[in-house]
Amino acid sequence: MSRQRSRNTGVEMALRRHLHAAGLRYRIHRRPLKGVRREADIVFGPAKVAVFVDGCFWHGCPEHATWPKRNSQFWREKIEKNRARDANTDARLVEAGWLALRVWEHESAEEAAVRVAAIVVARRAELHQAGARTNHRRPRAGSLTAF
Repeated sequence: MSRQRSRNTGVEMALRRHLHAAGLRYRIHRRPLKGVRREADIVFGPAKVAVFVDGCFWHGCPEHATWPKRNSQFWREKIEKNRARDANTDARLVEAGWLALRVWEHESAEEAAVRVAAIVVARRAELHQAGARTNHRRPRAGSLTAF
């Protein structure tokens, strides 16, 4: 287990390459929420989108997960705990106004990047429109107000 990479995996790097080529900028390996000890692999801060690249084995992929035959009880408990933690993370992010996206390691990086990019662009547009509706009432910084 200690030799398994948790950061900068091949799938994650490919996804980041496609997202960067699409013109998206992001932060990597950040905690979206302060006080929550869970890192997202890719974070789009202003759009409030956190992307997690999950391994099929470690996170119990519904298509490719396999249950080891040796020490099966230990592995089943470990993978189930990972699934529960993932669900808890997603719920906490939603409560804080974030969107958690899960990308499985078996997904095509290019297809996943298209999906992520579409969601990020849509979220940015929503936030921009919401800001435009409320910003027209506030004076701009540095402008003089009428006395």
